[in-house]
Amino acid sequence: MSYFIDRRLNDRHKSEVNRQRFLDRYRTHIKRSVEEAVNKRSITDMERGEKVSIPARDISEPVFQHGPGGKRTVVSPGNKEFVEGDRLRRPGGGGGGGAGEGSASNQGEGMDEFAFSLTREEFLDFVFDGLELPHLERKALLDLEEVRPVRAGIAREGVPARINIVRSMREAQARRIAMRAPIKRALREATEALEAEERKDPVLRNPARIAELKAEIERLEKRLDAVPFIDTYDLRYNNLINQPQPSNKAVMFCVMDVSGSMTQSHKDIAKRFFLLLYLFLERNYEKVELVFVRHHTAAKEVDEDEFFYSRETGGTIVSSALSLVDEIIRDRYPAHQWNLYVAQASDGDNWDDDSTTCRQLLIKSLMPRLQYFTYVEITPHAHQALWEEYESVQAEFPQRFAMRQIVEAGDIYPVFRELFRRRAER
Repeated sequence: MSYFIDRRLNDRHKSEVNRQRFLDRYRTHIKRSVEEAVNKRSITDMERGEKVSIPARDISEPVFQHGPGGKRTVVSPGNKEFVEGDRLRRPGGGGGGGAGEGSASNQGEGMDEFAFSLTREEFLDFVFDGLELPHLERKALLDLEEVRPVRAGIAREGVPARINIVRSMREAQARRIAMRAPIKRALREATEALEAEERKDPVLRNPARIAELKAEIERLEKRLDAVPFIDTYDLRYNNLINQPQPSNKAVMFCVMDVSGSMTQSHKDIAKRFFLLLYLFLERNYEKVELVFVRHHTAAKEVDEDEFFYSRETGGTIVSSALSLVDEIIRDRYPAHQWNLYVAQASDGDNWDDDSTTCRQLLIKSLMPRLQYFTYVEITPHAHQALWEEYESVQAEFPQRFAMRQIVEAGDIYPVFRELFRRRAER
């Protein structure tokens, strides 16, 4: 058996294989450092990599080395402080001028810390590790852009790379049997006739007949040898056709309250949550559309820039946003063709009696068509009527409705991971 080993150097003489082995081996340590980094940095700064540190004791490995061996005679120098039988005090921790364990830090500055940098892609891999859009389903084949070559039988024409050896040899064998059978039958008859003629009495033999039969046998043998082992007619090729593939089409509705009760701090946290969500969707799914809906007393569909950066004031009527989402779904995103997800951010404040309207709208119209609805309430205070009504919705749709509270910016990433964990982890 032959082995092919690719010893070509990677870019900048780095070993990508060894790097991946290192990341897999110390995944737990790296993931912990990444989570700490996410909580400290701004979500808008998620695009760059990160420098992480691992304690040196966690990456130490056993090594084999040769011992001194044999017999040795050692003469140790004496000293003026101790004599035989004296008891020595154990050295205290942190003593000495070296940078031992006491000087190690969690910032990678100590000598006992192994520090290295993660690339942007590696950093995002750890950030979004284990996350997915829940209940993503394959919908109907409509407006497909993806095709995949699939086997579609055997063809007589094709390129050499797709030749089917087994079928070609089978066709060649069948052709040879069909072409050689009558020749072999005629050869057998001529041979039997020659043998019969040669067995006759020499007086009764016909030399001309014998010469004729020998010439016929020679001609038939040449015809047998002329039948080719394989012919162009025998070649068969694997036929491939481009088959449309069902696409994981999904749309995420981002709904945010921009009323007067939402302070700038609340809006900044909401923006960070949606930015993280947007980065997650853009990284993991190619066929995901985003719809941005902002609301106060009235709801409006806006683009990304206006959603994140424009300012408005006024009261709060959450049902206006849910009604607009319902209208958009009916007009542009049929439930049998799209996976529908809604993420809503609010401070929990709502107009009197509108929370009941939100609950009815969700239960009767939206939730039967949605794959997942997530609600984050950005407030350090007690929950209000909207949260209580949403709890009723969650009780009726426990697998497809999730709600969490965010108090400060550091809560965004843990809440985000909780909302979008893989179903197998729940």
